[in-house]
Amino acid sequence: MTQTAPFAITERARQRLAAVAVSEHIDLETTFLRVAVVPGGCSGLTYDLGWDTVAGPVDETVEVDGLRLVLDPRSLVTVEGTTLDFTDGLEGKGFHFDNPQAVRTCACGESFSL
Repeated sequence: MTQTAPFAITERARQRLAAVAVSEHIDLETTFLRVAVVPGGCSGLTYDLGWDTVAGPVDETVEVDGLRLVLDPRSLVTVEGTTLDFTDGLEGKGFHFDNPQAVRTCACGESFSL
């Protein structure tokens, strides 16, 4: 089932995801971007991004500006309202999640808690 996106992806993040897909020879017609929230980090939860070709029976498929994403139900609720961005400046290079539900984050910004 495809539904509306629970979060936003900035133009910088979209461009970087597209560049990564090209460099890794990812066919976006058959591949999803899996977004997951997993236990870990000093604040309790971390984000996990990766390419996937299979959506599980309980996974939700969402589309953000033509990019298909797959999330498990728990991750879907956890990222609601979040913005995914990409930076390569002084704040650290990489993808960053701005989650309004996070009540605490670690100093390095890699983990969070609700």
